[in-house]
Amino acid sequence: MNTPLFNRVAFIGIGLIGSSLARAMTKHGLAGHIAISTRRAETLAKAEELALGQSYHLDAAEAVKDANLVMICTPMGAYEAVAKSIHDTLMPGAIVSDVGSVKASAIKDIKPHLPGGVHLVAGHPIAGTEHSGPEAGFAELFPGHWCILTPTEDTDTSATARVQDLWEAVGANVEIMTPDHHDRVLGITSHLPHLIAYTIVDTADQLEDDTKKEVIKFSASGFRDFTRIAASDPVMWRDIFLNNRDAVLEILGRFTEDLTAMKRAIRKGDADMLEKTFARTREIRRSIIDAKQHIPDVKPGEDNS
Repeated sequence: MNTPLFNRVAFIGIGLIGSSLARAMTKHGLAGHIAISTRRAETLAKAEELALGQSYHLDAAEAVKDANLVMICTPMGAYEAVAKSIHDTLMPGAIVSDVGSVKASAIKDIKPHLPGGVHLVAGHPIAGTEHSGPEAGFAELFPGHWCILTPTEDTDTSATARVQDLWEAVGANVEIMTPDHHDRVLGITSHLPHLIAYTIVDTADQLEDDTKKEVIKFSASGFRDFTRIAASDPVMWRDIFLNNRDAVLEILGRFTEDLTAMKRAIRKGDADMLEKTFARTREIRRSIIDAKQHIPDVKPGEDNS
């Protein structure tokens, strides 16, 4: 058994990512005690049924007592309320981290409500599936995937190193970047694709009944991939778009311009422009394969990227 990295870890929220991390920490002996807190009693009961921790709490403030590490795994819209609720029971020297997909807003919502001597190391594991809830988690979710940490200039370096050690111990590759840079990068690699997927599936849903039935019946691989992405947790993605609106709107503006150019090329029959664009984008796919980022999760789909 490994020496635990943390004597006590508190999970606030225990959905797909939180339950996967709790399972992985248990598998690798990284926590002496795991305390789990959820807002809903039925979710907490499911976490206990799955034996995801050693103690279970409806009160987040109770869960974080004596915790060396607190992982906030709720929807991002709840971050500020969570930070306020645990303020009085966080112990000096504790580390607070999270798994949300937008980092500038996470820091803005959490940091002002932490007491002195408590360290915030915001993080984002780029892994997941289209499934949600504590029963969706599995310990093997993180190997081969990236976790991005976004410490600020005044973040304690030893706290960042400890969170990095945790993610590497469960198999993730760790990258450090600024919160704003993270949000711009994920705006194009994840948030825009999800927005497009939701829109395409919604467009199909609004077709006439006969056409809609045929779309579903004869779904090709492209449409099936869009429906997989669009099956992701709606509350989580609502919060992502609201919290990263500036980066998403900027990228969406550029995408709209490119889409207009493609529309013009099709209308004009500009075969050369279409072929050059498709050839260029194929090279992007090859570079993703070369970077070994094409390997699907154990459970296909992507929910937290």
